[in-house]
Amino acid sequence: MVSRGDGARQRMLTAALDVLDDAGLAGFTMEAVARRAGASKATLYRRWPTTGALLVDAMDATYQPLPIPDTGSVTKDATAILTAFVTLLERTRFPRLLAAFIDAAERDPALAKLHQDLTKRRREPMLIALERGRDRGELPPDTDPELTTDLLTSPFFYRHFVAHRPIPRTMVDEVIARVLSPKT
Repeated sequence: MVSRGDGARQRMLTAALDVLDDAGLAGFTMEAVARRAGASKATLYRRWPTTGALLVDAMDATYQPLPIPDTGSVTKDATAILTAFVTLLERTRFPRLLAAFIDAAERDPALAKLHQDLTKRRREPMLIALERGRDRGELPPDTDPELTTDLLTSPFFYRHFVAHRPIPRTMVDEVIARVLSPKT
């Protein structure tokens, strides 16, 4: 059962994300969040002493881990992870929130630490899948899971955030084939 306090906290965190999504970092103020949540600024300040602290909690509350499949095939596992990632990029407000959050993290060490932590947690499913694939002999023993994760995920970040181009349905398979194909 959700307590009244938990419900109010969730309402304020949702309002914070709505404000960040609608107004960006420049419009992310305690006043704007309080107005959106139907609460007073004093109520927000009792829970979060700064806008940075509120943003940290709101972004952390949105974290939903990607699946960690274990099909026995590194290619199938990587496909499932990247497909879920593309869905996150295309069908949620995650990209807009992330862009504003990265901007804020450049200025605030607490936000930078949270961004680092969230990035580490988001990378974990792919790292695990690659390590399993390497352990099963599907990948060369000297495969660096960190670098390989970068190589697998970067094209999607680039296409979405930098080039502002759609992600073709075939891109997941094409990237996996190029990055994970056996070297001859």
